Amino acid sequence: MIRASLVIIGDEILSGRTEDKNLSYLAKWLGKLGIDICEVRIVLDVERDIINAVNNLRKKYDYVFTTGGIGPTHDDITTDSIAKAFGVEARVDVNALEKMKDFLNGKELTEPLLKMLKIPEGGELIYSPATKAPGYKIGNVFVMAGIPKIMQGMLEGMYDYLEKGDVVHSKSLDIMVGESFFAEDLALIQNKFKNVSVGSYPFSRDGLYGATIVIRSTQESDLASCESLVKDLIAKL
Repeated sequence: MIRASLVIIGDEILSGRTEDKNLSYLAKWLGKLGIDICEVRIVLDVERDIINAVNNLRKKYDYVFTTGGIGPTHDDITTDSIAKAFGVEARVDVNALEKMKDFLNGKELTEPLLKMLKIPEGGELIYSPATKAPGYKIGNVFVMAGIPKIMQGMLEGMYDYLEKGDVVHSKSLDIMVGESFFAEDLALIQNKFKNVSVGSYPFSRDGLYGATIVIRSTQESDLASCESLVKDLIAKL
């Protein structure tokens, strides 16, 4: 698998005022390309924290994605922080500036608008159909907006930059008994399949306890064999 991480940037996320909706979408989108999100960090709009997170994760994973903090306000500091993480300057991109001028069609180009057109030196623009302000990539780091629709649009511009991995296939099966009744048997099934990840996720429905058993693998034949044993376990219980 190709491994990735996500840095969610924004005071509003950690305060609980805004609910993050990007992680789930991004994980599913990348999963279809065979790219696994293995770590997620949520950091404040604090330069030091953004720099530390990005520099740590870009050495650890194939790709790093960030969301949030590339808007026009004073607390949008992601771009300047990313630039410092790479030891370069953030400058207004000429191509981004021309696109914005065409979009404004003679209207005033304000300082807040110019701020959104800055990217670190060496970066490459990534546009979303939802806005004329770009995201960008630098090295193995992809910097995107925090607004879900804009972020999702930026993803569509990333296909050519991402190496594809082996796609993970999955199956989900419900078992209507508590986990303690099948934990040992499930462990035995896991031990038989090195190429399959077997997980158990408990739930309560209408006063009854059960669990969803999720099996995942890039190898469809191993997945089918594992699924058969899980079905046998469910039938037995």
